[in-house]
Amino acid sequence: IEASKRYARERKQFEQPIANFQAVQFMIADMAMKAEAARLLTYKAAYLADKGERITTKEASMAKLFASETAFQAATNAVQIHGGLGCTRGSLVERLFRDARILSIAVGTSEIQRIVIAREELR
Repeated sequence: IEASKRYARERKQFEQPIANFQAVQFMIADMAMKAEAARLLTYKAAYLADKGERITTKEASMAKLFASETAFQAATNAVQIHGGLGCTRGSLVERLFRDARILSIAVGTSEIQRIVIAREELR
């Protein structure tokens, strides 16, 4: 998100920063909103685990699923904001895009997280 905000302020198109364009603003707003929501889901799961009053499987799976999907969407938006530079091998956002993609696999596939959440909801 920070790299996208910085680049949007610096990159000019039609004699103005691309940060002035509504499409870029919407992407950055969505990135920030979803990152905050992922953070809050994670805090909730951690809070419940710390309290030790109940099993937090559902909350942990929700946090993992939402955070990994949010990271991938944010990285996708970052590549879009950076344009051709975002696809350049070795660029920061290109690496973040690859790293974000693996999160949906490394932390337990998104499908498995959905199964865990559904099972807990249907209990």
